[in-house]
Amino acid sequence: MPTAPLADRLRPKSWEKFSGQEHIIGEGLPLRELLDSGSKLSFIFWGPPGTGKTTLARIAALLTESEFYEISAVNSGVADIRKVIESARQAWKTCQRGTILFIDEIHRFNKAQQDAVLPYIENGTVRLIGSTTENPSFEVIPALLSRCQTFRLEPLGLGQIRDILERALLDKENGLGVAELEVSPEALDMIISHANGDARRALNVLEAAHNVVTQQDTRQVGLKTVEGVMQQAAILYDKKGTEHYDHASAFQKSLRGSDADAAIYWLAKMIAGGENPRFIVRRLLVTAAEDVGNADPQAFILVQAVANAVENIGFPEARIPLAQAVIYVAQAPKENTAIEAIDQALDDIQNKGFSYPVPEHLKDTHYKDAKTKYGFGVNYKYPHSFPNSAVKQDYLPKALKNRKYIPGFVKK
Repeated sequence: MPTAPLADRLRPKSWEKFSGQEHIIGEGLPLRELLDSGSKLSFIFWGPPGTGKTTLARIAALLTESEFYEISAVNSGVADIRKVIESARQAWKTCQRGTILFIDEIHRFNKAQQDAVLPYIENGTVRLIGSTTENPSFEVIPALLSRCQTFRLEPLGLGQIRDILERALLDKENGLGVAELEVSPEALDMIISHANGDARRALNVLEAAHNVVTQQDTRQVGLKTVEGVMQQAAILYDKKGTEHYDHASAFQKSLRGSDADAAIYWLAKMIAGGENPRFIVRRLLVTAAEDVGNADPQAFILVQAVANAVENIGFPEARIPLAQAVIYVAQAPKENTAIEAIDQALDDIQNKGFSYPVPEHLKDTHYKDAKTKYGFGVNYKYPHSFPNSAVKQDYLPKALKNRKYIPGFVKK
């Protein structure tokens, strides 16, 4: 519609006008092949905001000549899914057209809501395309994830953002071409840099700058105009949780580096940006186990208690226990024995072929014939039967005798 935001009006409707994601939509590559061949598979698009997730879903509908229904997990529920299912049945009954159900921000659906979609994917009533800025391995239920192909989208490059902006400035039908704006090179460079790989962000800033200069009865968009627009836009984008991965990375690295002040700052940025508190708690739990570990086991217990508190009280009060946990984890002594040990053991098993059966004396003996018929557990020495539980016996497979995964850790 003419009143729609510039970013929505300029959505490409074909591969030729789509910018970025060449690693999945280039000629002969997986997603391009699946859609060009009319595949009926379901997809999940995972990536930062403004990288083309919704646009790809709409192109998929066009290429497969499907009915397209778009719902947002933020304000939709099971009732909305049922309405789409009924419409999909009617579309197939009357004109044999398939239906794509696009769920934006699918990570915001709870387990019950995600379960509600499953039967209709399985019986072919709808194809699901979900978009998420969160890792679907954590946010999408396994049953649903196993029925979808997952494609990860990357932030757009500087050149790709520039192409999109230049197209917007020239397009007289859907863009700003009629306005004949004159954007200075410095102003255009600033918009591109500020976008940080997000086409929607870039187009929103350009549109806002257009509105400003139109009110001033000029066509000149200079550096000062763009700077003013971006100062206002920053709050809007933070509320939408942009730069999700960069902020999460800075947060966890500050915790690991024992900089409590920096960790609190990044926590505040994520809260102000509308970040899901469960995601913040997960980062805290991982850090408490990976970077604090047994140097202070209380850290993990505290974060788990805070996780329960956050679920029960919600924002804004949840900011207080979150801050408490962040300060504790940041200031706690650090050691990474747990991750080093488990990763070394996994490497032995998965990459080096050190996968051996359980030694006979350690095998299960709870059933009738275990000891008498098979000899399992016969030579097992029960540690509590020895003074101070001091008993020498091997617990690793013979081929790994004396293998050390936790060398010399002493609790601080």
